[in-house]
Amino acid sequence: MLDPPYALRIEDRAPLTVVALVRGAAWLVPDDAPAAPLRPGDVAVLRGPDGHLVADDPASPPQVVIHPGQRCTTLRGEPLAESMALGVRTWGTGLHGSTVLLTGTYNLPGEVSRRLLTALPPLLVVPAEEWRSPLVPLLAQEVTRDAPGQAAVLDRLLDLLLIGALRTWFGRPDAAPGWYRAAGDPVVGPALRLVENDPARPWTVAALAAEVGVSRAVLARRFTELVGEPPMAYLTGWRLALAADLLREPDATLGAVARRVGYASPYALSTASAGFAASPRASTGSAPRPTDPFSRWCWRRRTRVRRGTGSAPRRCRV
Repeated sequence: MLDPPYALRIEDRAPLTVVALVRGAAWLVPDDAPAAPLRPGDVAVLRGPDGHLVADDPASPPQVVIHPGQRCTTLRGEPLAESMALGVRTWGTGLHGSTVLLTGTYNLPGEVSRRLLTALPPLLVVPAEEWRSPLVPLLAQEVTRDAPGQAAVLDRLLDLLLIGALRTWFGRPDAAPGWYRAAGDPVVGPALRLVENDPARPWTVAALAAEVGVSRAVLARRFTELVGEPPMAYLTGWRLALAADLLREPDATLGAVARRVGYASPYALSTASAGFAASPRASTGSAPRPTDPFSRWCWRRRTRVRRGTGSAPRRCRV
């Protein structure tokens, strides 16, 4: 917790940050988006890795810098983690600070997560009156507890907070990307889930159409209209994105990964990858979008949740 005036410069390079205001008032000032005020109950999602400022006023000069690895310092580099520690996952200048923020970060390595992040603006804010959720006070209560399994509890609560905020945001007119709208289509939605849940199956347009209960022509036309590419092109991109992420595992082999994503051999996977890289779709940066972004975000997730003011509490070890 902190009392005004305060300003924290966040430079931890986190790909995704969730901020919820418990009490008081705060401003979020991204490097590449307009500043936005927060009121109690508001939930904000910031897309990194660019930095941002958390302050009582957008004009307040930074006092603290949060670096990668949860390292907190003054502007001159003097460490602050120990001097401002207030208890379990709590950081600030005093236990009775007038402003309290909950913050959590997601580290999202991989092709699947990168594609999801590109669908978000640099900063989105869901006001409390637009989404009245009990999760903010519940997370504020749980974040200071030190009980067995508490890390898992906090991870799940943070996931729910993110899911609810994004569903509310995407529910706004013209806010949802095409892949999100396609997920709710009675024809394309089931086809997307079949492909993503079982990429190793030898899918064809005919097989997908039979599963969904429509003709090949109807599926191909509707899929391309809503998703922006034909079903088999989407399948190829999805397989390659999964393969790229699976190959990050230390014990992964090219042969095993190839079989998991639907290719009979490493050579077949390499050939598909080379063909995709040379396609116009790859050169223009388009890519498949998972229909369930929230659970994909949790894949290979590492979270840190802290209680306090601004973004510092989630970064500093206390």
